Amino acid sequence: MATLISHSMIWDRARHNAFTDLARVRGTWYCVFREAGSHQGNAGSIRVLASADGAVWKSAALVGLRGVDLRDPKISATPNGDLELLMGGTVVRAGAAPSRRPRISRSKDGVHWTAPAPALEEGDWLWRSTRIGQKSYGISYRLASARRWEARLMESDGDGSYREVVKLDVPGRPNEATLRFRKDGRAVALVRREGGSRRAWIGTSRPPYLQWKWSETAERVGGPNFLLLPDGTMWAAARTWRRGEPVVSICRMSEHGISPVLNLPSGGDCGYPGMVVDRGVLWVSYYSSHEGRASIYLTRIRLE
Repeated sequence: MATLISHSMIWDRARHNAFTDLARVRGTWYCVFREAGSHQGNAGSIRVLASADGAVWKSAALVGLRGVDLRDPKISATPNGDLELLMGGTVVRAGAAPSRRPRISRSKDGVHWTAPAPALEEGDWLWRSTRIGQKSYGISYRLASARRWEARLMESDGDGSYREVVKLDVPGRPNEATLRFRKDGRAVALVRREGGSRRAWIGTSRPPYLQWKWSETAERVGGPNFLLLPDGTMWAAARTWRRGEPVVSICRMSEHGISPVLNLPSGGDCGYPGMVVDRGVLWVSYYSSHEGRASIYLTRIRLE
């Protein structure tokens, strides 16, 4: 069971507010997302909100790069306690997007951030990076052609540089992916697909993560995210489709599928949740346009 405890809109000041992530670092809550004039086609900046209690939110920073659309930000803490933003960075020129490459920015206080620096290679999109021990792993997707998209597992020693581990055998234009690790080091991945059946795939692998087993789920997802709880259970959040309409859903997840159990107040242009479990309560940030403008929402959910 998943029961909604509270729900509120926390930001709507830009024309389009979207693609969130959520973290709690050193007792402070952070919610990050893209601000822009529209869903795509123009340069966006990353808004950083901070809160001491998760109820009152204030802007801490706006991270931008001239002529570059920064989007899909992910916020996390580095091993030395700094904050890190991982973002997609697409050059915007006369309405076209001639190039793209991930960007990384760091901060000691959440207010002052380094200039977003390029990471990986031209054409990569490292959608999320997850640490285990002294290393970080993530899945980058590349558009080899309009019909052929490739997903690759990437590894880093935490210095911002990444190297390829293995190309993942996922058909159907794989793209956005979240990767988590079980206590024994086994990896679990939830991958969005935009070709074939368009249903998400779930993969598992043991170190050194060269061989993967894959299962197709019954759900099509957008902006997939999930967490592993201490008892080993998994909960996912993503944009799903109910009766043909998009909605943000909380889902039970196994290594073979996901099952929506709670639909959050949402609709239209929506999705891309951030997730944190704090003292037994699941906090979820997301964006939605069900009340008009695409805005940022925060919910608290009791899991049973």
